[in-house]
Amino acid sequence: MDSTTIQLVASCMDWAKHRRRKAAAKCHLRLDLQSFLPRFAIIDTARHADAKRAREVCAGIREGEIVIFDKAYVDFGHLGELDERGVIWVTRAKENLQCTVVGEYPVPPEGKIVSDELIGLTSPTSQGKYPEVLRRIVAWVEIDGEPRLMEFLTNQLTWSPETVAELYRCRWQIEVFFKQIKQTLQLADFLGTSANAVRWQIWIAFLVYLLLRYMAFLTNWAHSFSRLFALVRTGLWRKWNLLALLERYGTAGGSFRYLAHPEQAYFPGFA
Repeated sequence: MDSTTIQLVASCMDWAKHRRRKAAAKCHLRLDLQSFLPRFAIIDTARHADAKRAREVCAGIREGEIVIFDKAYVDFGHLGELDERGVIWVTRAKENLQCTVVGEYPVPPEGKIVSDELIGLTSPTSQGKYPEVLRRIVAWVEIDGEPRLMEFLTNQLTWSPETVAELYRCRWQIEVFFKQIKQTLQLADFLGTSANAVRWQIWIAFLVYLLLRYMAFLTNWAHSFSRLFALVRTGLWRKWNLLALLERYGTAGGSFRYLAHPEQAYFPGFA
């Protein structure tokens, strides 16, 4: 779960102003990392903090599922509700987290895991919202080729700390999805200036993405999403059998692999 900000023109989109001279829309998205398909989205202005949208985005998550989000979505009241529903969550700790250590797990002297602790909240504003213990894991994570010390929080008390850190690393795949929507599908120039016009254009981009992924599934497409979009776009002005065109494209083959099978999420019944 994450959000992306889409810059708009402040002079003609007063409804989207969120700073003195800037305007922007924000898309809160829940992405299925198994199929790499969006499951739920909210498109609104960028005025509101991410934590205020957390309950809406997580409303459809069922017991036993795992939700991963950044620290901007941390709301201990909401985290307590997820725990009561049986939802496993993984996030990052804020710098001003007030807590006390109530237990520790053994950590190898050498490795990426620095500490693995059970903590209780001590802040007066958050203590009553989450009465249970939390697990805090401090680990070295490689970002852009450089090691970085990161602090994670989770309500899962039995998994290995390496698993928790790896789960959060997988969350960064949502940035790839945002890049495909905003850059590959060129979601930058908007045809209308009203709130509904902007929302409809963003929703259309999501629908185009789903249709392209569906065609990739039908034709066993083995190349990148950007190449798929470029090929379909160039063939729109002629009468083609699009599926046959995609099946014949790239005689040298390709090595691009989608994360999972989209039919598991959106196309039930396909073998």
